[in-house]
Amino acid sequence: MHVHFLPPPIQKAVWAVFDAAGPKIGREWPIRYRASHEERVALLREMGVRRFSTLPYAHKPGVATYLNEWSREFAAAHDEVLWSGTFYPEDGVAAYVADLVEAGVEVFKLHLQVGEFHLDDPRLDEAWGTLEDAAVPIVVHAGSGPVGNEYTGPESMARLLARHPRLAVVVAHMGAPEVEPFLRLAETHERVRLDTTMVFTEFFGVEYPAALLPRLAAIQDKVLLGSDFPTIPYPYVEQLDGLARLDLGDDWLRAVCWENGASLFGTTPRR
Repeated sequence: MHVHFLPPPIQKAVWAVFDAAGPKIGREWPIRYRASHEERVALLREMGVRRFSTLPYAHKPGVATYLNEWSREFAAAHDEVLWSGTFYPEDGVAAYVADLVEAGVEVFKLHLQVGEFHLDDPRLDEAWGTLEDAAVPIVVHAGSGPVGNEYTGPESMARLLARHPRLAVVVAHMGAPEVEPFLRLAETHERVRLDTTMVFTEFFGVEYPAALLPRLAAIQDKVLLGSDFPTIPYPYVEQLDGLARLDLGDDWLRAVCWENGASLFGTTPRR
């Protein structure tokens, strides 16, 4: 659910922020899978990943269209890729989101910490209506990890869902560190899901409360495997090991690692 491929100039800039342990990173963060696009696609194939996203995210006005065009071309060139898009609170956002939905985009990504906006920004109202009707999933980094700011946390998502309760939101990183309020949103909204990205790994530094595990088990059809590949500082398998250590059963693992994604996106490309 949560894999990143970005245009080379933006990928270079993002990795520079991680290398510098910048203020939105807050710690040393070595990148384990720093390789070319084709090498990373080949590695995902070798690891048995059958479909994966690219999840571009706009960090300022005027960037989304460039990211969306690049992502569309990348998806067209790689059968396994989920055609991923992004948007930003800016002039014209409703029109280009509607165009992407009509063209068949499969998933969107928003990053509140990086983009510094609230989900219920009035400029996004019309776009949210389009997305609610179309049921296109939107992966949202809304939790305050690794470094929070005034735009992170569950509040703006809760306000948005009060107005658009049928939105197909996927909460990145399970909303860590605010895992309980985001879990509650998944429990109370039919189309809200969680992705596992970096949660249950030692590096992330967020201990998932044991008291919440029965509730997580109860919504096994709403939990999706995420990794943040390639921008992780440990082997990919650590995410899988962390999920297995929860001991929530083979059915739960099958649902998280295969069935839920297959149900949401299918097992073969739409193109």
